[in-house]
This record gives sequence, structure tokens and C-alpha cells, in this order.
Amino acid sequence: MAKIESFSKKQLKLLTWWYPESKDSGYDAIICDGAVRSGKTVCMSLSFVLWAFARFDGGDFAICGKTIRSVRRNVLVPLMSLLKNQGFICEEKVSANYVDISYHDKKNRFYLFGGRDEGSTSLIQGMTLSGVMFDEAALLVRSFVEQALARCSVEGSKFWFNCNPEFPKHWFYTEWIQKRKEKNALYLHFTMQDNPSLSKEMIKRYESLYSGAFYERFVLGKWVAAEGLVYPFMSDITAFYDEPKGGFDEYVVSCDYGTVNPASFGLWGRQGAVWYRIDEYYFDSRREGNQKTDEEHYEGLLKLVGDRNVERITVDPSAASFIELVRRKGKFAVYPAENNVLDGIRRVSTALKQGEIKICRACTDIIREFGLYRWDSNGRDAPIKENDHAMDDMRYFVTTLLNKSGGGFFAVSAER
Repeated sequence: MAKIESFSKKQLKLLTWWYPESKDSGYDAIICDGAVRSGKTVCMSLSFVLWAFARFDGGDFAICGKTIRSVRRNVLVPLMSLLKNQGFICEEKVSANYVDISYHDKKNRFYLFGGRDEGSTSLIQGMTLSGVMFDEAALLVRSFVEQALARCSVEGSKFWFNCNPEFPKHWFYTEWIQKRKEKNALYLHFTMQDNPSLSKEMIKRYESLYSGAFYERFVLGKWVAAEGLVYPFMSDITAFYDEPKGGFDEYVVSCDYGTVNPASFGLWGRQGAVWYRIDEYYFDSRREGNQKTDEEHYEGLLKLVGDRNVERITVDPSAASFIELVRRKGKFAVYPAENNVLDGIRRVSTALKQGEIKICRACTDIIREFGLYRWDSNGRDAPIKENDHAMDDMRYFVTTLLNKSGGGFFAVSAER
């Protein structure tokens, strides 16, 4: 059950900026950016609903995030808990993706939208809205955001944005944060210290999870470019481990498939709560002077697995022919990998820093790539597409297999 004991000064400003008595009530929009866990989302969503009920009755509103699932998880669930504690009645229509909220004799409807790709734009066309809130605004495509803003044609409507920083040439930073005066938008920058529910110990824990550009963005709340090594904390040999004794509870394999480009397969073993990369198959056709077929790479997979009981593997989703081959062989259940590069790198970085995954010293090719895998220097958030094949198969493992049981997947099933 969500509960807030107290608010910081900045959170209170976010909660009350729209009050008629507030000196900030003349703004058309509010933008909140900054560190993770700084209390932006919960305070903004609560403020958004309170504002809606203070100004409208029978209005339609939109709460937008990267996906509808993320909106429900990050916004709606904690919000409805807070509202119910204050006497609001919330009736969610899951199949229709909206929630009706009532308070005394007033009732407003809040639609949920995901805006992660261009196809999302058509979903919000044709609506008439009294206000819109964008959670994780920097993760939404520009066309969706602009279409949602165009839907707010009701007199007195306002726009609400919150996000964590991305790279400094991101469209939201250049078009909204840097142009906030001409957009008539109130701007509030949050740090973890603006969230009174976080203890000093918890703040230190979050600070320890990130390094490099991710530290500057998620802890310091800065819009900075990613530069240098993608995983700088893995550049020392002390970051790697000997294979632990005592055996493993289960095994899985992650595959980045290539014919002209290198193919990299990682064998992972779980001991307790930690996954170890204990062995790997790495074939570089340019280095070896010849190419291998799907069948030959499958033989390499079998040799890597040996007599271990490996039931699950994840494969680069673009490797359709290899996925089909593995399926037809019937030995493994194969899962096309989730392939959002930047989100995957964030998750890998956190898993490495938290000790959820550990790399064994026998895996020489992934260790070599850790020292070479760098950010592109052209100002966009992307790594250079070189020395990235073991990096990719590790990312597939984290995004698709880590912390997920075998029964929780959509799989390309194997015939037994």
C-alpha cells in the first residue's frame, strides 16, 4: 500500500504549482527531470489528478509512458493506492486501458497510452483531452508526444512531463527543457535528496550501482553524452573471477549469431543467486579465414554445452535461420532475445555492479571486448558497432533470461 509520510520542499512545489494562489499557476506545462528515485513520478501523478479534479468534471485525460504495462506499474498502481486512502473511488477498465476516478460528485476518466514507437501515434489521434501527463518523457517518440499535445484542446488544459536525463542532443532536452521559457513551462530539477523517503544508506546504495555517463545521468541528474568505455568498471582484471567450486543449479546459453561477423555464445551457470559466465564459444570468420554454416555453429553450441543439462538458450532475434535450426533439432527451447540496446546496457551495468552476474577468467573473448567496447563519439546514445559480439550475447542473457523462470516466457518451443 503506497504511503507518503512527508514531502520535500521541491515535491510540495510540484504538488501545488497549479493552485490559483501559486505564483507559478500561469504556466502551461511543468517539466521535472533529474535523478532516479527522487520522487518525481509519484508526486507528479498525484498532483496531476488533484489538479484535474480541481478544474474539471467529466473530463478526459491521458497518462502516457513507454508502454501501457510500465504506466500501470510505475504510475497507476501506486497512484490508485494513494487516492483510495484519500477517499477517491478508482474503477480500472483493463481491457479498454482507462481508469475512471470519482471524488464526491465529480468523475474524470484517465486513459493509458504507450508511446515508445511511431505506430503508437495513431492510437491517440482523434481524442479531445483536458490534460496529459508523460511519464519517462525522454523514452517516448517525438511524434507521439506531439500528437498527444495536439489533443489537449480544452480550455485550461496543461502538460505534465517527467523523465530521467538522456544524451544532450535528445529532442526533448533541446525542444522542451532548453526552450522552456518560450514553451511557458515550469522546470524543476530533482535529486535523490529531494525524496525524504530515501535514507542516506539507500542513496549510497543507488550511487554504487552506476558509473560513467549512467552515474552522471541517474545519480547527478545531468544530460551528458556517453563517452569512453561502455563498462569502465570492468577494465581491470580484478573484475573477473575463477569458476566457483560446488557445481551449478542450472545452465543457460546466450547467442549472438554471425556468419561474416563473429558468432559469440556464452555458457552461464547459476550458483545460488549469482550467474557465472563459465565458458564461451567465439568464432571470428575474418580471424580464422573461413566462414561456418548454421550446422557448424550448432556443432559449436553442442561442444560448448557438453553433457550439461541446458534447456534454455536465447538467440539474437535477427538470426531467424539459426533459431529455426535449433528448434528443429529439438534439444533446446530457444527464446528470441529482447534487443533494446541502450536499455539492455543499463540492465547489464546494474547486474554487473550488483554482483548478479560474474564473468569467469576462462572467458577470454568477452574480457577482451570489455576493454574495447566504447560509446560512439558522434553525440548519439549508441555504442560503436565493433568488438560487441560477446557484449551482445551477454546483453541478451540479462534482458531475456536473467531472473526469469523457464515457465515465464513466450518461446519458440522445441519438440521433445
